[in-house]
Amino acid sequence: MVAALAVAGCAGLVSSSNSNGGTKTIGPTITAQPASQSVTLGQTATFRVAATGTAPLTYQWQKNGGNIGGATAASYTTPATVVGDSGAKFDVVVSNSVGSQTSTMATLTVNAVAVGPTITTQPANQTVTVGQTATFSVTATGTAPLRYQWQKNGADISGATAASYTTPATVAGDSGAKFDVVVSNTVGSQTSTMATLTVNAVTVSTIDVVTYHYDNLRTGQNLNETILTPANVNSTKFGKLGAFTVDGLVDAQPLYLSAVAIPSVGTKNVLYVATEHGSVYAFDADSVSGNTSAFLWKASVLGSGETSSDDRGCGQVTPEIGVTATPVIDRTRGAHGAIYVVAMSKDASGNYFHRLHALDLTTGAELFGGPMLVEATYPGTGDSSSNGSVVFDAKQYKERPGLLQIGGTIYTTWSSHCDARPYTSWVMSYDANTLAQTSVLNLVPNGSEGGIWMAGTAPGADASGNIYFIVGNGDFDTTLNASGFPANANCGQCYVRLSSSAPITLLDYFTPSNTVSESNGDVDFGSGGPLLLPDLVDGNGTTRHLAVGSGKDAIIYVVDRDNMGKFNSGADNIYQQINGQIGGVWSKPSYFNNTVYYGAVGDYLKAFAITSAKLSATPATQSSTRFAYPGTTPSISANGTSNGIVWAVENGSTGVLHAYNAANLTSELYNSNQAANNRDHFSDNKYVTPMVANGKVYVGTPNSVVVFGLLP
Repeated sequence: MVAALAVAGCAGLVSSSNSNGGTKTIGPTITAQPASQSVTLGQTATFRVAATGTAPLTYQWQKNGGNIGGATAASYTTPATVVGDSGAKFDVVVSNSVGSQTSTMATLTVNAVAVGPTITTQPANQTVTVGQTATFSVTATGTAPLRYQWQKNGADISGATAASYTTPATVAGDSGAKFDVVVSNTVGSQTSTMATLTVNAVTVSTIDVVTYHYDNLRTGQNLNETILTPANVNSTKFGKLGAFTVDGLVDAQPLYLSAVAIPSVGTKNVLYVATEHGSVYAFDADSVSGNTSAFLWKASVLGSGETSSDDRGCGQVTPEIGVTATPVIDRTRGAHGAIYVVAMSKDASGNYFHRLHALDLTTGAELFGGPMLVEATYPGTGDSSSNGSVVFDAKQYKERPGLLQIGGTIYTTWSSHCDARPYTSWVMSYDANTLAQTSVLNLVPNGSEGGIWMAGTAPGADASGNIYFIVGNGDFDTTLNASGFPANANCGQCYVRLSSSAPITLLDYFTPSNTVSESNGDVDFGSGGPLLLPDLVDGNGTTRHLAVGSGKDAIIYVVDRDNMGKFNSGADNIYQQINGQIGGVWSKPSYFNNTVYYGAVGDYLKAFAITSAKLSATPATQSSTRFAYPGTTPSISANGTSNGIVWAVENGSTGVLHAYNAANLTSELYNSNQAANNRDHFSDNKYVTPMVANGKVYVGTPNSVVVFGLLP
């Protein structure tokens, strides 16, 4: 007889035999390990094991290494779980008469009880204008992940599966539509209340802004603003609505027309924007929503194969020069009206060009056989003269001041690139119907300089058709003829009055007694633009026709347009002069309700009251903010003489739009730094002025026109 031999291996397998070939006894082997379990709080969890080996097999389940009483089967179900069970480790020891084997550990995860969705903020009703989008939002709690399905009038909207939904551009037929959202998870779902979309028709504006600063007096006042008031212009109700994006700097003031019939689109209020990249855009003024690039039409005003000009080594307008001057609009020209634009360009050979364009207001198509190449000569021996005539050399000039229209004639005035000679002082006129040049005047024909800059404002005109602007530093002949005009016709640094009829003629002027030293020192008062005041009655009952201007010398000059004062070496023979009350001016003053507003460099925005046709010797009120270079050119919105608001852009790393009570500049109604999280911030562009029309404020930037208005 052979004794039985029992051997227990690492796996708990043991076999035995005898010499007579008796039955083998096999220890347990686990063939299916317990799996980790994940349950919700309060549920039970069941762990299972499968094993082979000689029966009977016995089982002992363990929790965190300790035996569980009564847990002696091939499976084990826990009691109802509690939070503290989460992370517990479970294993089982399987044994028989031969030996035992212990399973791997299985982990129990106990999750919080799943909660169905609860909507905490319902979608709100939305009101928009035709062409705008509307955004509906919901806020809900519940066990993640939450799923969303928006519905319009009870039907699912494809792809609308986020917590907010933005409609496509709305149409009139969307008005009254009902929107809701179903929020769901593994537990259940909840449907929101209905939110109604109201789509209003485009408000047909009654104002057209067809020229720089609203009118040829260049008052800067829009007296037809019925939407914006001191009561609603604040950071709670008013702010940035978005921007119309374009392809270059917007140095020219945007223009605005109401109720323009655009082919295949319909009647729109239209914003016209010109860029330094040589493009002109027409936008639906009521369609802005965020950054809006869609336009009604876009036209290039560059010649074939040409690009916009480089900056000619001058940082005043950089990095390119296309359309710098504010265009002018005439709704009566051509079949649908025309916008007149001057653009600078260059070709691959390095030749430079200026052209006058007339574009159809509804399509952007060129009109009247245009464009017209700008060329000119004038009798004289000054810079760039040849054979007794000064010659307009396109590369030496840019058309910085805005265009002026009087009747059927368009007037252009020309500035240099910085003070890079040779250059002189050019004024040209063109027929609005044919674009043919009708007259040329040079105000420094026998000398040099005299660029017409005026910080990008524009020449003005009175009701009689006289033209007014301020010439920059340049030669002035202090030897006068019998009529008091410079003997050699050089009138640099002059505040001039010209005839508008051809030939354009210098009718009158004023220049300071120290004009030569100011020009030599580049302290000219041609750095600022003109303001022509409405008729005023003085203390003697005499009606006065006045104009205001200032420049780098920080003096307010008030001239009598009927007798401007000319030159006197001993004194300034002008109507009124105010010294020491403003800083240097690279902007222009504006007028509203018997008040002149100035925004000089490094100075406060100041209001000078007018009494008996005289400006107050000191400001009546002023802002608390100082305006860095180049100061600010204010605009005014009002409903007649009420609800006056003064708008001003502050130059800096970020532009700031300010709004002040026109009756008291110490009362700031709003500025674009007030709202949280940079909501109303925008990129700065110097020499811009706000344009206000139909409840919106438009400001040019390096690549857009930013739009402010009443918030939805």
